[in-house]
Amino acid sequence: MEDLAHAVERLTRAGYQDEFRAERGGLRAVKAGRIYDPESLVVEEVARFEGESDPGDEAAVYALRSEATGTRGTYVVTYGTYVDPADAEMMRRLPHASR
Repeated sequence: MEDLAHAVERLTRAGYQDEFRAERGGLRAVKAGRIYDPESLVVEEVARFEGESDPGDEAAVYALRSEATGTRGTYVVTYGTYVDPADAEMMRRLPHASR
């Protein structure tokens, strides 16, 4: 079974070279130095991980792509009880989150 570190490594090898971080108003592609509206990104994959005994170990990695610029990167977040409010907003705003 794949863990979070291996999922990020696999996605990086597959071309998701940038890293997204939640900031006020959007998701920053760190290497590109640009902030994107979450609604403008395409979610190409989501992998969720749960800790064996600790709910605080819940995490997800999103493989994101901007159709406008071609930027591809990963967005790693915790979820569940300990989700950061900025990450919760960004996950809610991603196109697939409402499905």
